[in-house]
Amino acid sequence: MGLARTRSVALLGVEGHDIEIEAHLGDGPAGLTLVGLPDTALREARDRIRAAIVNSGEHWPEEHITVSLSPASLPKRGSGFDLGIATAVLGASGALPVEAVYDSVLLAELGLDGRTRPVRGVLPAVLAGVRTGRSRFVVARANAAEAMLVPGVDVLAVGSLGEFLARLRGDPDPVLGAEDDPDAELGTGPERAPGRRPDLADVLGQPVARRAVEIAAAGGHNLFLVGPPGTGKSLLAERLPTVLPPLTMSESIEASAIHSVAGTLPRGEPLITDPPFCDPHHTATRAAVIGGGSGHLRPGSVSLAHRGVLFLDEAPEFSRGVLDSLRQPLESGEVVVARAAATARFPARFQLVLAANPCPCGKPGRGCVCPSLVRRRYLTRLSGPLLDRVDLKVELQPVARAELLADQAFAESSETVAARVRDARGRAARRLAGTPWSTNAQVPGAELRRRFPVPGDAVRVLAAALDRGEISARGVDRVLRTAWTLADLAGRAVPTADDTGYAYALWMGAAS
Repeated sequence: MGLARTRSVALLGVEGHDIEIEAHLGDGPAGLTLVGLPDTALREARDRIRAAIVNSGEHWPEEHITVSLSPASLPKRGSGFDLGIATAVLGASGALPVEAVYDSVLLAELGLDGRTRPVRGVLPAVLAGVRTGRSRFVVARANAAEAMLVPGVDVLAVGSLGEFLARLRGDPDPVLGAEDDPDAELGTGPERAPGRRPDLADVLGQPVARRAVEIAAAGGHNLFLVGPPGTGKSLLAERLPTVLPPLTMSESIEASAIHSVAGTLPRGEPLITDPPFCDPHHTATRAAVIGGGSGHLRPGSVSLAHRGVLFLDEAPEFSRGVLDSLRQPLESGEVVVARAAATARFPARFQLVLAANPCPCGKPGRGCVCPSLVRRRYLTRLSGPLLDRVDLKVELQPVARAELLADQAFAESSETVAARVRDARGRAARRLAGTPWSTNAQVPGAELRRRFPVPGDAVRVLAAALDRGEISARGVDRVLRTAWTLADLAGRAVPTADDTGYAYALWMGAAS
């Protein structure tokens, strides 16, 4: 009889939990019993691991093997425990010195021939291991670049179980098969398609909307675009990330960890450095947009857009439940998915861009045949509480050929606009230094009024609108945040009456 232990990590959402794998060989009928709340994929590891061990030239113990994954109360999902279980079984049988890897974290799936295969969630798993004091990680070679994103860790990338066992036994030159080429392309997600980067200068004839995109980028504000088809709503939304500042290293790690769990990291590029852009179809379910699922809890579109942009095209066509479920992550910056077995938290701090036609038919001008009641009902699918959280509302009109030609000389590139956005964010960062916020849109209303008061003449227009019932208290806070962004773009120390007036017009959808 023998006992051996190895270590791995279980993911619950994007949070990793330290797992101890124990293998015990004892009396009883030959076979392997797996305990510790494994899911279906993990239960199937029994046959997969046995074949991998045998095809790696090792002896499979003909005894009763009990494998325990502790803590037993935590659900375990996926095939990333294969390498840890196989190593523990061979260690319990005395085939290798498993003590040498007890402090290492093993994360890899095994093929029937013993090859290691990449798994999702390696980056958050390594981050969790570091938080618990681990510094050595063993991963499949295709996950190596992802694991190495975490500074200060020792990553051993192996192409097969046989290679890993040879290293444990002290073989200085383990034999690699052709399939284990260390220069093999890395990454588990889709390959990023090459192409020209979108540019804000591509959108002609919509100066107010282009200005709104710049303001949204500078202050982190949400944006609502209304207009007939062909007026540039999608083009503007797609170009918002091009004027946003690049992600900091900590933001890149956050975004990459979420995409690692979802399996959407670009192949060969494990670190996301540009703000993500996510545009789910209007038929997407609440679980697809918010996150969750009946079995494996997966991040939704709001989390895939973390530190970037979530674009809902044809927003009124989304179900009311999906739209209203956006209100909580817009306020808190995270999604909490509660299930009977566990509760998972996913980061979800994104900029929301909504786009809508003014009516169901979408035809401009006299071509529209929708009655006024139908038009009103169509846009009221977007609830007042949701639109109350959108700072900038812009109506786009069809553009004539003469306007398109005239605007070519004035349309600025994304690079030019991004420079102004970067300067404005720098001013906001200096003002918000020492606070938990980095953009104007993140500052709570109470703190905004207490720490950053606006001159009385600048808020006079908002006080009058509040008295007339045209704006809510939350709307006043939204307008003040936008006014601070306008001041930052103009290089002013405090907002003026013109800033608050224009911010109010943007909030009402009446800017020109």
